[in-house]
Amino acid sequence: MTLTPTVPATPRRTSRAPATYVWVVLVTITSVLVVDASASLAVQRLLGILTWAVLLLLLARESSVVRVQTLIVVVFATAVEYTFSPLLQVYVYRFDNVPMYVPPGHGLVYLAAWSVGRLAFVKANERVCTALVILAGGAWAAYGITLADRPDTLGAFWYLCLVGFLWWGPSRGLYIGAFVVVSYLEVVGTALGTWQWRPVDPTGLVSIGNPPSGAAGGYGWFDLAALLAAPPVLAWISRVRRPVRRDHPAAPAAGPAAGRR
Repeated sequence: MTLTPTVPATPRRTSRAPATYVWVVLVTITSVLVVDASASLAVQRLLGILTWAVLLLLLARESSVVRVQTLIVVVFATAVEYTFSPLLQVYVYRFDNVPMYVPPGHGLVYLAAWSVGRLAFVKANERVCTALVILAGGAWAAYGITLADRPDTLGAFWYLCLVGFLWWGPSRGLYIGAFVVVSYLEVVGTALGTWQWRPVDPTGLVSIGNPPSGAAGGYGWFDLAALLAAPPVLAWISRVRRPVRRDHPAAPAAGPAAGRR
């Protein structure tokens, strides 16, 4: 079952095809990860500025709905990043920080996932694509908890989250895209050593793969927050921008004796 989002995320202009968004985002983030794998902290900060520039450039051509959804993802994901990386050390970056390109990078990932869901092939074959995601993700999760050198209980849990999003989530195409984009970036990022996941969570009870097999299921919570929070945020913005009506004081009404001498 797929629910229709309360406010449809439709682009303001249609000149830029969804495939273009996907390629722009994947090329941008892949390039950033490759450079950052051996870059200095100063270069990493420059990569952050460039990533923000790409995100803002893409959002400039989008509707207010997509802009708000993307910024919600950026805010939510940034809070999670600072909690789970520097604070809890569930995963760590090279400089034990949250690189400047990570917050806007989450916005780019959202745009890419959303664009994958808008591809003509995905829209025409949504059930087939959903089945492929479930099968591929399930095989990866099963490998992680049975045969992998590093057990991956967290990945299996997140895979179940992904299945739940695909079944009940407000936008199935978005979660199909999230699986493709997030899985790709997690494999590339950990292979380059840009970030590494710890073998276990802070409690020492939950094993974690590097990367977790179902990382897209964890990312799905960002997507869900964007889809559900955007309508009330847009409504609030509309109320704030609405001009305040200032009623002119009514003229005094003429009494029953008006005009009498």
